[in-house]
Amino acid sequence: MDETREKITPQGWKAQLEDELRELTEANLRRGLRTVEGMQGPTMRYGGRTLVNFSSNNYLGLAGYSAIIEASVEATRAAGASGAASPLISGHMAAHEELARALAAFKRKEAALVFGSGFLANLSLITALAGEGDAVFSDALNHASIVDGCRLSRARVHIYPHRNVDYLEDALKRASSARRKLIVTDGVFSMDGDLAPLPGICDLARKYGAMLVVDDAHATGVIGEGGRGSGAYFGVEDGVSVSMGTLGKALASYGAFACADSAVVDYLVNKARPYIYSTSLPPAVAAASCAALRVAEGAEGERRRENLANLCARFRAGLRHIGVRVSNPPPGAEIPIFPIIIKDTEKTLALAEYLMEAGVYLLAIRPPTVPEGTSRLRATLMATHTEAQIDRTLDALESGLKKLGISPGPA
Repeated sequence: MDETREKITPQGWKAQLEDELRELTEANLRRGLRTVEGMQGPTMRYGGRTLVNFSSNNYLGLAGYSAIIEASVEATRAAGASGAASPLISGHMAAHEELARALAAFKRKEAALVFGSGFLANLSLITALAGEGDAVFSDALNHASIVDGCRLSRARVHIYPHRNVDYLEDALKRASSARRKLIVTDGVFSMDGDLAPLPGICDLARKYGAMLVVDDAHATGVIGEGGRGSGAYFGVEDGVSVSMGTLGKALASYGAFACADSAVVDYLVNKARPYIYSTSLPPAVAAASCAALRVAEGAEGERRRENLANLCARFRAGLRHIGVRVSNPPPGAEIPIFPIIIKDTEKTLALAEYLMEAGVYLLAIRPPTVPEGTSRLRATLMATHTEAQIDRTLDALESGLKKLGISPGPA
């Protein structure tokens, strides 16, 4: 240890942190918490006002669904407020087992494992399934949890350009000496609303003996037969080794899951450190997730997906009418995520503030969440939005763009 190096006092640490916060402020990148009131729904209360909510992942509008709330209340009365232990000690309760079985059946896999969050799930999967001597292949626009899982795995990480299957194949060829190969991709990319080219990726996984992990956080409940996600949409569920998804978006609860062959799930139970050393979900959350899953894969879920698709089509047409460039959806897969690329961060913040004043809660997304020069508004729709709320938001957006002199970039 170099004894000549100056030690930093607690006061020095604080000063350094304050300097970094000041730099974030000057770059328009400092963030803060916003306290909203009421349930997540098409409208919510913020700052003493009722606003149209276009910044929630409550895609099917199930967060306030009575049967899901009742299931949560009943489970709390029956099993208490907490899992109170990690799953391998005493935290794996009847509600968790029921949820795991339901998820495995939903995803057409042999078994499932439930995690405390999507971030924990991806850390668990990647660090357990890949290590020294292995190779991981990750899309350049994958979620931060995948990025961090890759970093922590100690495997050699190959980043391939967004959705570029040819580059992925070249990387797989170059990694021929790797002990194991793991391909990881979002199914639906959360900031862009586009789909991974799963058929091509599945073909490469088979050709090069790689395991394929698909993060279906934003696809579960939304696309594919019965809302089963991107694998079901493309008809390649058998080619997906591990289907990961979250319970806190379309399924309106909290936590995450991974569905796979029994051997893979058993291996994760023994090797996935974030799973092993975390307290299990409260039984009420597991019960609510089960109830949400029943709704999502049933007739009500189908009705809501159809309504959501119609609203997405209306919103897309409206965006084009006011000069916002948006891509066409894949056939039969309306994805309720619409990036409105402004590029300049200061202008993006100004537009978000204008919309807030106009009664629309639609926030700015800035680096490092998205790449430099691609700051945007990320509009997300719910099946319970009304056409009037869609139109009101489009009117406010058109007015804001004109007043601030903003020309959105390509999506």
